[in-house]
Formats: sequence, C-alpha cells, structure tokens
Amino acid sequence: MIDKKAIENEYQNAKAQYSALGVNTNEVLSKLDKINISLHCWQADDVGGFETPDAELGGGGIQVTGNCQGKAKTIGQLRNDIEKAMSLLPGKQRLNLHAIYGDFEGKKIDRDQIEVKHFQSWIDWAKRLGIGMDFNPTCFSHPYADDNFTLSSKDRVIRNFWIEHVKRTRKIAAEMGKQLGTPVINNIWIPDGSKDTPVDRNTHRTLLKESLDEIFSEEYPKKYLKDSVESKLFGIGSESMVVGSHEFYMGYAVKNNKLICLDSGHFHPTEQIGDKISSLLQFVEELLLHVSRGVRWDSDHVVIFNDEIQLIAQEIVRANVLDRVNIGLDYFDGSLNRIGALVIGARATQLAFLFALLEPTKMLKEFEESGKNFERLAFLELLKTKPFGAVYDYYCLINNVPAGEDYIKEIQKYEVDVLSKRTPVNNLSKKLMEAD
Repeated sequence: MIDKKAIENEYQNAKAQYSALGVNTNEVLSKLDKINISLHCWQADDVGGFETPDAELGGGGIQVTGNCQGKAKTIGQLRNDIEKAMSLLPGKQRLNLHAIYGDFEGKKIDRDQIEVKHFQSWIDWAKRLGIGMDFNPTCFSHPYADDNFTLSSKDRVIRNFWIEHVKRTRKIAAEMGKQLGTPVINNIWIPDGSKDTPVDRNTHRTLLKESLDEIFSEEYPKKYLKDSVESKLFGIGSESMVVGSHEFYMGYAVKNNKLICLDSGHFHPTEQIGDKISSLLQFVEELLLHVSRGVRWDSDHVVIFNDEIQLIAQEIVRANVLDRVNIGLDYFDGSLNRIGALVIGARATQLAFLFALLEPTKMLKEFEESGKNFERLAFLELLKTKPFGAVYDYYCLINNVPAGEDYIKEIQKYEVDVLSKRTPVNNLSKKLMEAD
C-alpha cells in the first residue's frame, strides 16, 4: 500500500524542483484534469460486440491475439469492466463505442437497420456516470465486407448498405451528443483495399468520395456531432493498396472541414504522427488522435510511455492546441488482462501529457530562438530525470484512485473476484476434475 504522506512529501519536493524551472505544478494538474481520454470499449471483449451471442469478430484488417480469461460477453459485463477501469484512472474519461455494441436484446438487427433505441441504454449509462461518448460505424466483419470493399465497393448494393449504415451511426451519434450535452465524434474507418497490386485504384477512390459525399449530405449541429475520417497505411487483406489513404482523407477533410483521425499505428514505422499535428492544424479546425503502439507490422499494441506518445503530447502542448485535439485509445490485446490493458494505456497517455505540461516551454523556445542549442538540449535531457512520476502519484491521490503499483493489486483482485468466474470450464477440465 502506497503511503499517502510519502506521496504528499514527494510531491512537495517535485513541486519545488519544477518551480525552479518556472513551472507551477498545481496549474499543470488543473490543465491535465481537462484532458478527457476516450476509452475504447472493444479492448474489453476483443472487438466482439453484441450482434450475435458469443460473437467472435475478425477480418477486415482486424485480428485480436491472445485468450486471457475473463473476456466480457454481455453488455453488463462490459460496462462493469469499463467502470472498473475508469475507477483506476484520475480525471474524467469518455467511452468510445462501436456500432456492433448496441443493446439488441438478443434480436438480429443488421447494420443498415440500427436506431437510437438500440443505444439508449448506453446513453443512460453514460449519463449516470457523467461522461461523454464517441461512436463509430462498424464497416468490417460482415458478409458485405468479405471482399474487403465497403464504401468503395463497385457493387452498388453493397455500397448502399454501408452508406445507410454510416448515415444511421451519424444520426445516433448526434442524438448521443444532444442527450449527453457534449459533442460525439463519429469516426469512419473502413478496411477497403487490395491484398495484391490492383490496376484500378482510381475507381475505388472515386466511389469512396461519392459515398462520403452522400453520407455527409445531411448536416447536424456541431455541438452534437463531429465527423472524422481515418486513414491507414495497410491492413490484413489490404497490404498493397488502401483506398482511404492518408492523402485521400487529408484532402477530403481539408476540403469538407472534417476532423482527420491520426492513428499512431497506421503509418510507416519511421513516420511520427506527432510531426503531422502542427501541419494539419493549419488547415482543419480539429484533429482526432487514436493512440496506439505499432510493433513491426502490427499497429494495435497497448500504449506505453515511449518516445512516440511523448512527442505527440509535446507537440500538442507546445503548440497550445489542447482544445483542438481529441484524444482516444485504439488497440486490442487479448494476451493480458483486458482491463489492465485499458488502464496501462490510459495512464501512459496521461503521463505523456503530464510530462509535456511540466516542460518549461517558454524557456526552451527562448533558447531555440537565440540559437542556444546546447542549453536547449541540456534542459531537455535534464527534464527526463525530474520527478514527474511523483506529480502523477499526487494527481492520483487527490482524485482518490490508486497511486503507484496499487492499481495493479486492484486489477489482480478484480481478476480473481470477477474475471476468473466468467471463463467456463472446458469438457476436458471437467473430466479431469471428475476423475480426481
């Protein structure tokens, strides 16, 4: 158990060290408290959703690995898991929901038929918690996505199906925003692309543009709905060509004043999306970030406090654009405790923004503008050893959530008390126990 008095003492020491650099840690924590991270519901159940009992979705660039015990299988279980994760995070978070997570009450509702009523219980749940929500169309893992083309399909029947689906998600998202009193981001990602080298890229991109134009033909108040489009370099089944490339969506978003979603796992490993933020904000009002971690070819690993997330946070803070960038998590890992994965990623993201906010940016810019490159680099290195962890522990303490390693014990207890009881005993195990 972490000693509260020790945390307070360590914070006072950290406060003095940062004060010597001209940084007020109390003000920093006030700014950090306004950063609401959108937690992605699909980490808790391996992108299964509730369209059918025991759904196991895959395909369309989606591949979850691992089989850790305790996967959420009902809406109740999923909500309990998310609430548990939120209880271990300081500050107020949001929930990002995919369309496949509707409250369908055991009925088969195809995606071009979803309505607000299928998500009303989610809205009521969010109201009870006092949180905002975000929403996404689910344009994968469906018979009409089997050939890896949805909104850009040359088959008009298939294309119309997905256009109607996305239209309905926008309507649902707008109603969510209206009821919750905070805008909902509706982010469009599609798996469309080709495994081998195509000849006709142009027609698919022309069709995608036409589909988007039709989808966005109905306008909703921005105080309720914000539209976003998300690119990808490649995915499973789209290794040679992705219809919705970065260039495609960047052009579309700039021309039509939509949010551009930058996923930190959707670019070449040598690209840093932190470097793209200040460029894109010259031309669009807002950005959406999906914070993930790329490992080799796979983009959807649990976020950790690494160079990539630090650069993202630093660029946002240094450019003073916290109010123009929306932060969400996006990864799925079934190889470890799923609630633990949510908490690790969210805490790492919070820690990155804290680290950036604790930077004496004004002083560093003055060094840079006066050509004092040695001083700039020296202080940037010095900041790496400053006690920012003590500031985060204090932030947890004043928010009444576990500090330091205490959150690990909480998740371990939840695994024993709740998650372990969800895993059914297979027939072989039953026979072994009966034999004993």
